[in-house]
Amino acid sequence: MHKIVIQKPGGYDALQLVEAPDPEPGPGEVVIACEACGVNYADGIIRMGLYASAKKLHGYPITPGFEVSGRITAIGDGVDAWRPGDEVVGLTLFNGYASHLRLPAAGVFAKPPLLDWVQAATLPTVFLTAWWMVHRQVHPVPGESWLVHSAAGGVGSALLQLARLADARAIGVVGAAHKVEHAVAMGADAVIDKSLENTWTTARRHAPEGYQAIFDANGVATLRQSYRHLAPTGRLVIYGFHSMLPHDGRLNWARLAWDWLRTPRFNPLRMTQENRSVLAANLSFLQSHAPSLREGMLWLLERFADGRLQPLPVETFALADAAAAQHRLESGQTIGKLALLPRS
Repeated sequence: MHKIVIQKPGGYDALQLVEAPDPEPGPGEVVIACEACGVNYADGIIRMGLYASAKKLHGYPITPGFEVSGRITAIGDGVDAWRPGDEVVGLTLFNGYASHLRLPAAGVFAKPPLLDWVQAATLPTVFLTAWWMVHRQVHPVPGESWLVHSAAGGVGSALLQLARLADARAIGVVGAAHKVEHAVAMGADAVIDKSLENTWTTARRHAPEGYQAIFDANGVATLRQSYRHLAPTGRLVIYGFHSMLPHDGRLNWARLAWDWLRTPRFNPLRMTQENRSVLAANLSFLQSHAPSLREGMLWLLERFADGRLQPLPVETFALADAAAAQHRLESGQTIGKLALLPRS
């Protein structure tokens, strides 16, 4: 098999393609020959050495990657639900940048027939993150107004689709004109192009009384204003800190420290007076909620199977070009998702 290994944190050259023995399944496990491997922003943070769960739950050397699609090639003792040749989607905690992956059977799901390999491989992480925030934290009510930052990205696109299913009114924020059409296609009722207009002036115009939910992965660049634009009983949901990270793969520690110092600290006394809440989500630290995550995946896959949810556009790279894929993702110019193809 082939896989990408990060021996120690660094730049793009830290992503090394290596050969390794094919994995063998243990009891309750399966082995998947991967056709596609999803690429997520978190993978680059793992490469930089800043992803907390990578350090606490795994350590280095590490193979990044949280999601794959492919065919089962082997099953371990006690596995009755799967057979070799079954087409599946796999959700994993690291190790996803690989041609073969060993997984517990509980982390494997039938691939929806309407999806191709790259579409299937790139849905679990972003849609499950969005599902968790929407249905386990926000608890949507029809007619609510939501503000979705990074609306053309993976999680943002998923949030727009879930807003549509929940009958919420979603205002998307994008960073370039070429992303507007995609956000509308995903379900945005209106789109703010922050390269052409002031985000907060336009956001206030769309929801003068404030937003019931704001989803923010930007970090220091927008968190303070996001909180200020909540309606009474509004919820700010934080799931990333993208504006604090580099676009060229090189960490600037002085800037990172300065951004950390400027990151708002939310006063609980003030929050109770304003009836506003701050929530946060990180899928990789939710392993204790595995049954709930499996419930979410089944909920999502049912809606992909019948067309209520749509796959995202995907850019593809060979597994050996993982560095180019991460560089592209960190450029801020992508729409939807990226995937690696282990057999290219």
